[in-house]
Amino acid sequence: MRFKISLLFVFVLVGHFVNAQNKIQNLEKAFNNLLADEQAKHALLSLCVLDANSGKTLFAKNEQIGLATASTLKTITAATAFSILGKDFQFQTTLAYTGNITSDGILKGNLVIIGSGDPTLGSWRYPNKENAVLTQWVAAIKAAGIKKIEGSIIGDDSIFGTQTTPEGWVWQDIGNYYGAGTSGLAWRENQFDIHLRPGASTADEVKVIKAVPETPYIKLVNELKTGASGTGDRSYAFLPPYSNVAYLRGSWGMGIGKSGISVATPDPAFDCAYRLQDTLKKLGISTKLEATTARLLALNNQPISSLSQKISTISSPTLSEISYWFLKKSINLYGETLLKTIAVKSGKPATTAKGAETEINYWAAKGIDKTALNIIDGSGLSPGDRVTTSAMANILFQIQKESWFADFYKGLPEYNGMKIKSGTINDVSAFAGYHTDTTGNRYVIVININNYSGSGINKKLFNVLNQLK
Repeated sequence: MRFKISLLFVFVLVGHFVNAQNKIQNLEKAFNNLLADEQAKHALLSLCVLDANSGKTLFAKNEQIGLATASTLKTITAATAFSILGKDFQFQTTLAYTGNITSDGILKGNLVIIGSGDPTLGSWRYPNKENAVLTQWVAAIKAAGIKKIEGSIIGDDSIFGTQTTPEGWVWQDIGNYYGAGTSGLAWRENQFDIHLRPGASTADEVKVIKAVPETPYIKLVNELKTGASGTGDRSYAFLPPYSNVAYLRGSWGMGIGKSGISVATPDPAFDCAYRLQDTLKKLGISTKLEATTARLLALNNQPISSLSQKISTISSPTLSEISYWFLKKSINLYGETLLKTIAVKSGKPATTAKGAETEINYWAAKGIDKTALNIIDGSGLSPGDRVTTSAMANILFQIQKESWFADFYKGLPEYNGMKIKSGTINDVSAFAGYHTDTTGNRYVIVININNYSGSGINKKLFNVLNQLK
């Protein structure tokens, strides 16, 4: 009886081995078919598949060639943030005042909103939504006995310096919601909406209905053309950081099923201070001076006076919660903020370059070849990022043993029946993550194609990955 059971066990093991071998052979065949496809004629295609249990390379091709990652880079940024900041890390935003409050409630000074870079402040995804934050601040101001402000409301964005967007980002992206840069005082994920209405024909102009919320300090220059039915959204906002003029260019198709576009807020710290000032004005609490920011004051050699009293502190969600949306919805702002925060936590200047340097050195210390990690930003929006599929796959393998891995894994989207992060920029498509097949074999997968032609490439990438099911 024991012999029969042992023999059955051997047959099962052999069956699993043969099945796994067949999958890899089929994978190689599908990969080579894609290489020969007309869409890949001028492309670079790379694939790295590891056994998720042992880390053994099961299949790899062009795995040592650095490729533009698009948003798959977010997996490395998130993993680094978990490792350096910790899964319970939270940002803190403080409301304070300078000067003193008279017996009749006049603040002889300024209100200051001190940012720590929290990219979730005022975001609709969490409890600290815009109205909730403003309500808390108003309550704190009233509790402090302030009825009138003789100074101004200052958005202190100084922690991250003045460069909001990484070097290497594309001009067409900057100004749109997905190209929103960082801010030491972020607000509403550094974006606002512009509602549009197409004309009745391609000869008609597109009508700008409104901005939500209203942004009277930004001039919208409408150069949009009405697109033919079915052409959809081909519109872009050209709005540089700190500018107050937005050029809307491109086309807005007839019959489109959405109300408008989302645009990057050029100065989130100013907008945050502006919203608080506007709210207080509606409640009868006036300010003598216009809203401003630490950056604007510094331009005029006007430092912020010493703080007299902190009256409110708002904590962000934990990194685990932030990472969930970062990976699930691929929010570029979060990646850039986390990279700068990693630098700050490591005692370095809060710059993108220092964050990237810290990230690369961290994984180099873990045995990853640092020359395989040419990282320019935290989100992968830069077409200048170059990371090998081997390096990314090995990082994904290593993090499985970490205590925070379950939180990381939870945020990975599901595509093609696999837990994999997608990445898409111009002529780049990539996927990185994990898969468990029907027999229980677990894989780490990174596939990336650069400079392909045509459309519909993801179906062909999935056809390769399907061999692991």
